[in-house]
Amino acid sequence: MTRATGYIGAVIATKLQAAGHIVVGLARSEASAASLQDRNASRAINRGEQMAKKLVNPERLYDGTPFGMSQAVLDTESSLVFVSGQVDWDRQYQVSQNSVSGQFEAALENLRTALVAAGASVDSLLHLRLYVRGELEDHMESLAPILAKFLGSSRPAVTGIGVASLASKATLVEVEAVAKAD
Repeated sequence: MTRATGYIGAVIATKLQAAGHIVVGLARSEASAASLQDRNASRAINRGEQMAKKLVNPERLYDGTPFGMSQAVLDTESSLVFVSGQVDWDRQYQVSQNSVSGQFEAALENLRTALVAAGASVDSLLHLRLYVRGELEDHMESLAPILAKFLGSSRPAVTGIGVASLASKATLVEVEAVAKAD
């Protein structure tokens, strides 16, 4: 089940619904989202197509198949790239760093790998969401310079969230993103 808000949320919700996901809590009217979904479905039917997406799974990153996921998905109609949460995992699902800042740097490099494989870049990031185990404020002093250096002049929307758990007990940081393919 996915919760979507705002116009972008409604657009994303429409894509998720088309893929069979259950979406709740649209902030704009559900009728407008349904109308958008109907229009998009009609366009696809008129063209005789299903939603066009490309699954992106770079060799350098861990295999997401056991989890039923791809590292990123490119919507070939809109050129939007949705990058799954990237963590500091190698191909054997092991972390390489034991600190929040070390794992953050590794997760950002994995994010860069997924973006490039999808035909996007750090400069084309639209939104980045950062999950940190524990209280986010406790880590901002060390994470902010790392993020600023990684993003450069890109300046996407960024959301930081402190969480109780992530992909494994050893995982301290996760980063997901939306970008536009170049």
